[in-house]
Amino acid sequence: MAKKLQVALSFLILAAAVFWSFYGTKPHKVRDGSVPETVFSTERAFEHVRAIARAPHYTGSSEHRKVRNYIVSQLQEMGLVAQTQEGYSLNKYGTITRPQNILSRIEGRGDGKAILLLTHYDSAMHSSPGASDAASGVAAILEGVRAFLASGSQPLNDIILVFSDAEELGLNGADLFVQDHPWAKEVGVAINFEARGSGGNSFMLMETNGGNSAMIKEFVKASPEYPVSNSLAYNVYKLLPNDTDLTVLREQGNINGYNFAFIDDHYDYHTANDTPENLDKESLAHQGSYLMPLLEHFARSPLEDLEASEDVVFFTIPAFNLVNYPYSWIWPMLLLVVILFVGLLIYGGKKKRLQVIPVLKGFLPLFVSLLLAGFLAWGLWQFSLYIYPQYGEMEHGFTYNGYYYIAAVIFLSLGVSLYTYSKFRRPDTTQNYLVAPLLIWILLSAGAAAYLKGASYFIVPVLFGLIQLFLLIRRETPQLVLLAFLSIPAIFLLLPFVVTFPVALGLKSLFLTAILTVLLFVLLWPVFGFYRKNQSLGFLSILIFLGLFLTAHFKSEFNEERPKPNSLVYLYDADSGLATWNTYDGITDSWTRAYFHEEAEDRAVKALFSSKYGSGFTRSVEAPQIELAAPQILQEKLSAEGEMPEEYRIKIIPQREMNRIELFADRTHSFETFTVNGLEAPELRPGESSLHVFRSRWNDRLLTYYAVNRDTLQLEFSIAAGEKPEIILYEASH
Repeated sequence: MAKKLQVALSFLILAAAVFWSFYGTKPHKVRDGSVPETVFSTERAFEHVRAIARAPHYTGSSEHRKVRNYIVSQLQEMGLVAQTQEGYSLNKYGTITRPQNILSRIEGRGDGKAILLLTHYDSAMHSSPGASDAASGVAAILEGVRAFLASGSQPLNDIILVFSDAEELGLNGADLFVQDHPWAKEVGVAINFEARGSGGNSFMLMETNGGNSAMIKEFVKASPEYPVSNSLAYNVYKLLPNDTDLTVLREQGNINGYNFAFIDDHYDYHTANDTPENLDKESLAHQGSYLMPLLEHFARSPLEDLEASEDVVFFTIPAFNLVNYPYSWIWPMLLLVVILFVGLLIYGGKKKRLQVIPVLKGFLPLFVSLLLAGFLAWGLWQFSLYIYPQYGEMEHGFTYNGYYYIAAVIFLSLGVSLYTYSKFRRPDTTQNYLVAPLLIWILLSAGAAAYLKGASYFIVPVLFGLIQLFLLIRRETPQLVLLAFLSIPAIFLLLPFVVTFPVALGLKSLFLTAILTVLLFVLLWPVFGFYRKNQSLGFLSILIFLGLFLTAHFKSEFNEERPKPNSLVYLYDADSGLATWNTYDGITDSWTRAYFHEEAEDRAVKALFSSKYGSGFTRSVEAPQIELAAPQILQEKLSAEGEMPEEYRIKIIPQREMNRIELFADRTHSFETFTVNGLEAPELRPGESSLHVFRSRWNDRLLTYYAVNRDTLQLEFSIAAGEKPEIILYEASH
């Protein structure tokens, strides 16, 4: 085959692998209502999203009641009996509210454990219509159950449906279900649907108290068509302070389960932009592509053996099912790779295809590329924050034009790598310059084997790299097309992380994108090493980078399609009699400027609370006083005079339409017992670590009460004699 043709074909293979690593991971055909009744229809599911996400429906709102009634009516139309579960829930972080869960059940013909389909139906507080988070989950379950029932067959296992409430407030609905509902003890496995953005692939994560091997085995048996997951994400997820309903089920009910969530377009998350129009229908279809096979499988399979002590390494490849192998293979695979690597070094030395000096020189372009690309990516973002101060207004860290910055950094890193390697390259150095990247990746794999076993599958592209090194040693002009095919595993396994990190962690992590791009490029060096035009390709990559950066510039301003996040807080201090307008924004806009005009004098305001991202007020100016009915506070001493400890009861009775009460107390005082609306609060006792973690963020906060129907908040507590804690109360409305 002519060399030019090989070069062209190898480049096309790499480009196709890059394209397929994104395109082949989720369904692109959105099924309409004309498909058979037994088939999941994305369009039918989307009609539920439209009905649910017409307006914000946070817990306690009038729209929330309409959504609850809609879900109940849909269950009844399917012939199911719907029930609600209502009661107070106090979570470990001191958040109390009165959720109303919606439950239903499909009876199976067996008497084993049940499968639980779970999502929440409340939206984020005050602003979000909640189309993705989590009307998409409600819609997927309603449509999936409808299609399942249309088949007419009775399942072996019972199917429990739970649409939890108050997930956005503190997972309170899930807490209420696990603590107080008898069905929770019958659950064998849970399937939870979530969203942290309005598009992208739905990623599978698991919640297990033990090992994951049994859950992975059953997932493979169910064989969903577009699985997206890996054990590195599973390991990291277990290390993080998780916050989904499934976490509550695992921690409090010992229930194993799967989480399915998409996180792209994170700028819509928990905002007024989370509308049906912004929800990616392909992401909704992806949720359905998980639900149907898993529902079919677990509805007819025993659920008693999902506990496991062993973990497995796993990853997915587009167009294939999930690949997995036990942890016991990790060290033998690493040892095999080391032996092969050393053997190839000896073999290459004997054949005079590997020389010591060129091999050592191969570390220079690698480290130069890593350091230069990482530094430039970090500097690019710092420069962007400087010239576009409006980016700081998006406190979650991902801007509307964020994907252009990700793509820009990828091409910048490619340009740096291509140009650097072209400058260091000498005749017959391709095989010599591959040694350094393989050694680095072997060291990374060894670190993963020791400290982060879920990442051990990174050894797989190293194995293919060793095959490439063997071919390069054996022949001076190996088949370039074959080398390109051997590069595909590296693209499939590593490229998703290049994009996902800044989406999940914010654009401040763009330097990680740069470093991963370089580490991926060097595994593709066996192909690029035979290209004569690497310097030109590097120049082209830099031009593309500049084009993407310029495009990001033209999309940097806020407008109707890219609205600016902002805040306005009216705060009245009843002790001082001062009323103020306050904001967390760094930049005023046409709305807030009416309150924070240039002539307005800033006032010193000390507030114990902060924004959801931990930021405090940036401006506070005096505001007119308005009539706000203060809550009625009744205090009663329950203990007799001289009795130890002293016991008190306090009732706080709202006198206006309000949504939330925050209570703060001096941390120098300790409560020996504390109950809230009849629920014991052990985390408020001295020495509880969760309280200290909680208070480190929220200063001296005792608890947060999200009121439903203006219910009274009743506190009962006991304190040591002589203790006089001062409790500060904030009453807030949206």
